[in-house]
Amino acid sequence: MSLTRYEPAHPPRLQRSELAVPGSQPAMFEKALRGEADYVFLDLEDAVAPADKEQARKNVVAGLLEHDWNSRGKTISVRVNGIDTHYMYRDVVDIVEEAGHRLDVVLVPKVGVPADVYLVDALLTQIETARHISHRIGIEVLIETALGMANVEAIAQASRRLEAMHFGVADLAASLRARTVNIGGLNPDYPGDQWHAALARMVTACRAYGLRPIDGPYGDFKDPDGYVAAARRAAALGYEGKWAIHPSQIPLANEVFTPPAAEVDRARRILLALDEAARAGRGAAQLDGRMIDAASARMAQNVVQIASAIADRAKATTPLAAARA
Repeated sequence: MSLTRYEPAHPPRLQRSELAVPGSQPAMFEKALRGEADYVFLDLEDAVAPADKEQARKNVVAGLLEHDWNSRGKTISVRVNGIDTHYMYRDVVDIVEEAGHRLDVVLVPKVGVPADVYLVDALLTQIETARHISHRIGIEVLIETALGMANVEAIAQASRRLEAMHFGVADLAASLRARTVNIGGLNPDYPGDQWHAALARMVTACRAYGLRPIDGPYGDFKDPDGYVAAARRAAALGYEGKWAIHPSQIPLANEVFTPPAAEVDRARRILLALDEAARAGRGAAQLDGRMIDAASARMAQNVVQIASAIADRAKATTPLAAARA
């Protein structure tokens, strides 16, 4: 292994399901709070009409202050407007100054070059210092333009605040002028998965530089089979979660990105078998008729870690569920 190594983004977060909630619809905040999504982002960008941008910003500030998202086991994020708009600076300044102490992550759309991330990082650093915000607010970015995909490796190294990259299939399709039949779905004219190359490139950049890769939306929320198929393709490549643009998609994402019990059991047996082999002075072992070695241990450890994170979230939210019953 290379002597150059990038540590995984900190803090670790469970991001199997990511619910998008329009900032212009504050009535939806409570439902999102009580739902089963691991991660909620209050949206100021595409889901909000221009005439509603300023009010949505106020709604988001109120939603951060009024609801204790973390106590419900959720990561809470805000998707700001793009840096090419006149809304973006006020999104960051107003929200972080007024409610930054309740915010985990800023999600930045349509990132094209590393300097886009640097701008948001600089703003956050100054506001955190001025407002005495004790924790470091994370940055996550949407890769959803041809420029962003062309620079994805450089963007992945743009800031120590950077935690995750999200694959924005809809805007990427528009940027590439690709022919699509459904956001996140497959075009039957293409012999395979037309998004495979981009998904593979982004996940490689993420894993090389310690970031979490997250798959974006699937537009037809009345097509659960299509959603699950898209989620499984992403999971097979190494993605950790997927957006939900409708609450019905949340349990689908949670199921796909939760390792099956049999897989978790096998992972634990792999680690146990290799531990026993190491004590006996062997670097490899056999399990169920197959050879396992250090690479097997690394893969098994990934499975065990995500299973432990899911179990921890379940423990944290169980008392809340009991209280509501």
